[in-house]
Amino acid sequence: MKCRHCGHQLTESLVDLGSAPPSNAYLSEETLKAPEQWFPLNVLVCDRCFLVQTEDFAAFDDLFDDNYAYFSSFSKSWLDHAKRYVDDMAGRFDLGPGSMVAEIAANDGYLLQYVKARGIACYGVEPTASTARAARAKGVDVIEEFFGEALGRKLAGQGRAADLIAANNVLAHVPDINDFVTGFAALLKPAGVATFEFPHLAELIRHNQFDTIYHEHFSYLSLGAVTRIFAANGLQVFDVERLPTHGGSLRVFAGRADEGGRGVEGAVAEMLAEESVLQLDRIDGYRGFQARVEKAKDDFLRFLLEQREAGRKVAAYGAAAKGNTFLNFAGVRPDLISFVVDRNPEKQGKFMPGSRIPIVAEDRIAIDRPDVIVILPWNLADEISGQLGYCREWGAKFARAIPEVTVW
Repeated sequence: MKCRHCGHQLTESLVDLGSAPPSNAYLSEETLKAPEQWFPLNVLVCDRCFLVQTEDFAAFDDLFDDNYAYFSSFSKSWLDHAKRYVDDMAGRFDLGPGSMVAEIAANDGYLLQYVKARGIACYGVEPTASTARAARAKGVDVIEEFFGEALGRKLAGQGRAADLIAANNVLAHVPDINDFVTGFAALLKPAGVATFEFPHLAELIRHNQFDTIYHEHFSYLSLGAVTRIFAANGLQVFDVERLPTHGGSLRVFAGRADEGGRGVEGAVAEMLAEESVLQLDRIDGYRGFQARVEKAKDDFLRFLLEQREAGRKVAAYGAAAKGNTFLNFAGVRPDLISFVVDRNPEKQGKFMPGSRIPIVAEDRIAIDRPDVIVILPWNLADEISGQLGYCREWGAKFARAIPEVTVW
C-alpha cells in the first residue's frame, strides 16, 4: 500500500489489531442471523511524511451509509463544547449577520444550531442520511454529499463561499485526504478561516488510546503531518490549540495559502517542537506500541474473568465505536459483559458489531443492578459516572480500561 498523502510505499506498522467489523455497523435482530463482514485492522506509518493510516480494506461509502448511528447531540459535554466554539469563533473572527459559516460533517446539527441562534447564515455538508434528517429537523440547511474539491468549487461558484468552515472530527475520516483539504481552499473566502479538530496522535500513543483506531478513521494525525498535507493542498496553518476532548485533541486554524497567509502564532512552533521530542517526526517514535496495546487487552480480560469468577454481574455503558474496537480485539462476548446501555434510540434494540452484545436503554440498569459498569467511551467517564450516580445505591462500581484498568 502507498501513503494516501505522498504516495510513498508503506512498510512500517504502528499496531495490528487483528480484524473487526466496521465499528458503527450495529446489528439488528435480522442481521444477527447473518454472517458479518470483518476486515483487517492494521495501522501503518509513512516514514517519509509520517501520516499514520489504516491499511485499505473497507470501502468508504460502506462505512458511512444511510443508517449511520453516531449522533453528536447525545452528549451534553459535546454540545457545551460546540456552543463555546461558536461563541469563541464569532468573537475572534468578528462573525455577524453578513458572514457565512459552513460545517463539513455537520452530523445532526449539534453545532450549527448555535450559529443559527446568533443570526449568522450557515449550512452543513453531511453525507449520512440519518444524521442529515436530524439536522434538518433543527432547521439547519444540509447538503447531503461527501465533501471534496469538486463540491467546494461548486458551492463557492453558487455564492456560498465561507468566512468560517468548521470541521470537527472528520479529517481523520476521509480516504482521499488531499482532495478533501483542497476542497477547503476552494470554499474559503480570501480572508476566510477553516478550523479542524481531531484527536492528537501524540495522546493516542502516550496514553495507549488504541481503541480510537477503527476502519472509519483512515488517518491518525499529528500537527507535523497535517501542516505538510495542508501546505501541499492550498492551506497554511497559522494557529493551534490543545483541547481536552476525545482524550486530547488539537484545533488547527488554517487560511488560504494563495492569500499570503496570516501571521503564524508561536503555538504552532511549540507544538511541532513537542512532537519532535516525542519522535513523531522519525520512525523510532512509533515502535513499541504493539506490546503496550496487548498488555492493556490482557489486563482487561483478566479483570472481566475475575468478576465472573466472583459471581459479579458486569454491564457496560456507551455503544461507542471505540468500545467496539476494544471488545473485538479482546474477544469479549455476552458471557463477560451482559449488555451495553446507550441513550441513543437509534442503537437501542440492536447489537454491538462483532461481540454481538445487546444494546439496551438505561432503565435496564435499575432492573438488573449490575455490580460493575464498564464505561466504554472513557473520554466521557466523568459525565457518565455522574449521570449514573444512583447506581451507588446498590454498591455498583465503575470501571474503564484505557489507558489501564481503573475501578472507582
